[in-house]
Order: sequence, then C-alpha cells, then structure tokens
Amino acid sequence: MSTMQEDLARAQMTARLGEAQQNRRGHQLALARRMSRKAEQAAQQARLALARAI
Repeated sequence: MSTMQEDLARAQMTARLGEAQQNRRGHQLALARRMSRKAEQAAQQARLALARAI
C-alpha cells in the first residue's frame, strides 16, 4: 500500500517540477523579448541622434 502512495507522491512531484520548469522558461522568454524590444528602441534612438548630428 505504501508503494502506491510513494508512486503517487513521486508522480505529483515530477509533475510539479515540470510545471516549474515551464514557468521558468516562459518567464525567461518574456524577459528576453522585453530586453530585445529595449535594445531595438535604444538602437533606433541612437540612429535618430546620429541623423540629427549630421
């Protein structure tokens, strides 16, 4: 009987670990997108500043 409970506990733990990894991946992807957008905006501002200086 305890073996079934241990198996269930192990399966639940594995599922929770998988969910945590997916959440981290999603968070990292969102962060990367935000940083990419900021970098593009900075590059655009630099191009505008250069164009004004010329």
